[in-house]
Amino acid sequence: MKKIIALVLVCMFCLTGLALADELHMGTNATFPPYEYYDGDTIVGIDAEVAAAICEKLGYDLVIDDMEFDATIPALVAGKIDFIMAGLTVTDERKQSVDFTDSYATGVQVIIVPEDSDITSVDDLFAEGANHTVGVQSGTTGDIYCTGDIQDAGLGTVQQFKNGADAVLALTSGKIDCVVIDNEPAKNFVAANEGLKILDTEYITEDYAIAVQKGSELTQKMNDALKELIDDGTVAAIIDKYIPAE
Repeated sequence: MKKIIALVLVCMFCLTGLALADELHMGTNATFPPYEYYDGDTIVGIDAEVAAAICEKLGYDLVIDDMEFDATIPALVAGKIDFIMAGLTVTDERKQSVDFTDSYATGVQVIIVPEDSDITSVDDLFAEGANHTVGVQSGTTGDIYCTGDIQDAGLGTVQQFKNGADAVLALTSGKIDCVVIDNEPAKNFVAANEGLKILDTEYITEDYAIAVQKGSELTQKMNDALKELIDDGTVAAIIDKYIPAE
């Protein structure tokens, strides 16, 4: 009897494993429009649609797991998710923990300020004697760049927030002087908050890619699928849907 129970449990485990093998879990932080955000109870956006297209080509069902941005890489390393798409920039530091696919989009870090701000260009943040408080989303490249370029250089203070919306709220409340964040969500935040603007000068331009576990066979599979989707215009059509040409 014990042997039969054990055999049933093993079979159930195997069947569960097969079911899970038919899914790929994508880790993201759905507060980053137009790349990932909620439409009702559904996560939509550029990353969600590109991921769905890749999974379809590879024969998997896509499951999106929403979490804090700075929890995505630890979750991937621990095997709790299969890949990350979260407007994630390729950096040398991140390459120590994860592998990246080829890039599928370009991001631009910009600066949001009040319309009457004395910060008129990115150069003002690095001027001699500068002492501004800069808001960033924790764990993002905006956080990494500003901490190194501004706080560590003694040119101001970097204040970290759970998400971009919280940083912008602090800006409108006068608690910080500016916010450094990706251009696309920046546009949404400025449109939704009267009295804010985006400076004309960019902070930095960067490449977005998919992060997978180091040494994973999924990297090449995703690159192959991604190349097909780029070559046939699918990726461009998805990006154009969310970021219309101006």
